[in-house]
Amino acid sequence: MHNVYGYILVMALVTYLIRALPLTLIRKEIRSRFIRSFLYYVPYATLAAMTFPAILSAADHRVASIAGFITALILSFYRKSLLVVAACACAAAFIVELFL
Repeated sequence: MHNVYGYILVMALVTYLIRALPLTLIRKEIRSRFIRSFLYYVPYATLAAMTFPAILSAADHRVASIAGFITALILSFYRKSLLVVAACACAAAFIVELFL
């Protein structure tokens, strides 16, 4: 077994540096519209990049995953609550899985 504690320490240091360096190096308000816009959309783009592949492989059959995804898109377009969207998307994927 490798040194697990070493891996955890390196991971903690990297995580801390990523969070602490911007706070210590950038003390003034960011005035550039481009950088502010970029930083505003980074969390959404990262979440989408992490979530979308998982959506397509959530069920045993890709068709069921796509059915759940389309259901979620339609319901979120009509501004339904997160609970309703998630429940209906899961139900749609489950129903399609039953018939495959």
